[in-house]
Amino acid sequence: MAVFGTDRRVLVLAFARMADEMGNSFLIIVLPLYIASGQIQLDALLGTQVPIISITVTESLLIGLALSMFGFLNSFSQPFTGRLTDRAGRRKVFILFGLAVLGIGSGGYIFVSQYRWVLFFRLLQGIGAAFTIPATVALVNEFATSARTRGGNFGVYNTFRLIGFGFGPIVAGVVVEFWGFDAAFLVAVAGAFLSFLLVSLFVEDPPETRASAGSDLSIAVRGPPGYLLDPVFTLGLGTVAMGIAIALFAPLEGQINARLGQSTVLFGIQFGAVTIANILLQIPIGRASDGYGRRPFLVAGFLILVPSTLAQGYVLSPLLMTLARLAQGVAVAMVFAPSLALAGDLAREGASGTTLSVLTMAFGFGVAVGPLSAGFLERFGFHVPFLAGSVLAVLALLLVYTQVEETLTDTKSIFGS
Repeated sequence: MAVFGTDRRVLVLAFARMADEMGNSFLIIVLPLYIASGQIQLDALLGTQVPIISITVTESLLIGLALSMFGFLNSFSQPFTGRLTDRAGRRKVFILFGLAVLGIGSGGYIFVSQYRWVLFFRLLQGIGAAFTIPATVALVNEFATSARTRGGNFGVYNTFRLIGFGFGPIVAGVVVEFWGFDAAFLVAVAGAFLSFLLVSLFVEDPPETRASAGSDLSIAVRGPPGYLLDPVFTLGLGTVAMGIAIALFAPLEGQINARLGQSTVLFGIQFGAVTIANILLQIPIGRASDGYGRRPFLVAGFLILVPSTLAQGYVLSPLLMTLARLAQGVAVAMVFAPSLALAGDLAREGASGTTLSVLTMAFGFGVAVGPLSAGFLERFGFHVPFLAGSVLAVLALLLVYTQVEETLTDTKSIFGS
């Protein structure tokens, strides 16, 4: 049954991911405050030296490690969990297991006072997300009635997921301010529980998923005759570059505000501009890629990513920075849904989880590497991280342009006949 042109089951999965993502994004705001609040014992760690690399442990380093741990474990685990769900020929049970683990991880922070337990529950959350994400995108792919609805499905899914991610930190600040940390962690648990309930009641594995459980679940790297790289692997490399490019901004908040003479409020607007552009454009671009093809949007997206990333290292006014971030959001919207749809077009029967996990892993990895890269490169000049990000975007553009072909036939021309 379709609602507003979208399969009801896709809408349920989208709402479930919105609730889950809102709860999980709470922790981007809450965990740094919680670790720095004095409720977590850090005295024995602060000032010590990290073996081999001789870095002094600071509060900021411990906060960064806790935040990054989720992204690294989540992204590196996704190819394995994606392969597991394909081999089992089941999606729902993996989604429910992952949501349960996420909920336990979110609630666990209430009972801890030592940093190592913060890391443990953050790792647990990463494992939960790794089980949930590949199985969910595989179902979204399999619920497409044809290649002509796949881009629209992913556009709807990404839109609601990003609404949850975008509004989570805003709500988190209010909850912590008025009700404290425990209430914030309980809200994150509630998000996972609501997602669990929605999936339990309204989503079932399609019969063909179990019947076509994959046996050949390898991830190709080399391309077909005439191409150096496999198109999905190429999109994975491009997605890593895109994730890095959009994540360079956040850790440079202090330098950006001082450079532009702006307030934290303006920085928050600029940070959220990428998400806002995605929320507005994911559905129309996803549906347009079903008619006009995937490749035009992919090439245009990476083309826009280059100057929009570079500009952030050089603009000197808050307005121009906001416009650069909005343009970067447009680039991400033009790449994300069409790339997932193209990977879905190419996925072998029974291998959706494995194939699509290449892209979900790549994005998570890029977003995790971006802040670390910005912190390291900024010492060579404020513009250097954004210059490096734009170079990666150029390489991604060249790879996608030369290694990725259109998967749809009889597409309409964007410029008319």
